[in-house]
Amino acid sequence: MKEMSLRSFLVELASDSPAPGGGSVAAFGGAMGASLVSMVARLTVGKEKYKEHWAIMEELMNDCDKMRDEFLDLMDKDSNAFNDFMKAMRLPKNTEEEKRERTFAMQEALKKAALVPMETLRKCLYLAKKAEIAVERGNVNAVTDAGTALLLASSSAKAASYNVLINLKSIKDEGFANQLKSEVESLLKAIDDTVLRGLKSLEENL
Repeated sequence: MKEMSLRSFLVELASDSPAPGGGSVAAFGGAMGASLVSMVARLTVGKEKYKEHWAIMEELMNDCDKMRDEFLDLMDKDSNAFNDFMKAMRLPKNTEEEKRERTFAMQEALKKAALVPMETLRKCLYLAKKAEIAVERGNVNAVTDAGTALLLASSSAKAASYNVLINLKSIKDEGFANQLKSEVESLLKAIDDTVLRGLKSLEENL
């Protein structure tokens, strides 16, 4: 999917196929946010006015280039996780043994389907922190691009959390479900705090 043209991806997204869906879009939003932070860093490095920030911008650039590719990988993983669940649902259920095997396969697929957007959500916190640095230390002429990255981190995080929670509803392992729910709440709060702080800094300088 990550090798598709943007137009092809959007056409597929608009089709009646349930995958790709919101989870892949959440990861794509993260990839766009990471790309924007990389751009701000590149527009800062080499400008004498920001010389004291060159080192941190170089680090930011490298981290966000890597993060962009990780988000793109998560787009594919999200669709693959959904397809694995559909395959598990299609397993035979004629005997008691087949029913047990099908139930086990479905539960494992649901866990995978929850863990992929969970990873997207974790990366969104990392993205938000990097975008905040770009707002505060990056080229002021690109500060709104860093702000857009903050907004993408926020919306992608929320979208990813929805995809985690909807899968947890069907998971019977309460320990697994409760642990992820707790982490979702903690991550969303941390992302909200980071984004609000970064946007406040941005808006004060507009």
